Amino acid sequence: MTPRRAYRTDLSDARWTLIEPILAAWRAARSEAGLGLSKPVHDLREIVNAILYVNRTGIAWEYLPHDSRRTRPSMTTTPNGK
Repeated sequence: MTPRRAYRTDLSDARWTLIEPILAAWRAARSEAGLGLSKPVHDLREIVNAILYVNRTGIAWEYLPHDSRRTRPSMTTTPNGK
């Protein structure tokens, strides 16, 4: 996976160092509980970053993800507003 450009809302390395052991233990406990879950697919840090992103921004126009296709709102409707 290629590294992505960081967002202003991403966790710093220092903050991630503080919470990573707790989340890793949670993930391990869920795995050991025998819940029939598949192997983890997503990186825990990216999940936390996504939660922080939405919490901080509410996905305002200026905070749309870098890799999303931006279109002007006026271009998404027809001239009669439909």
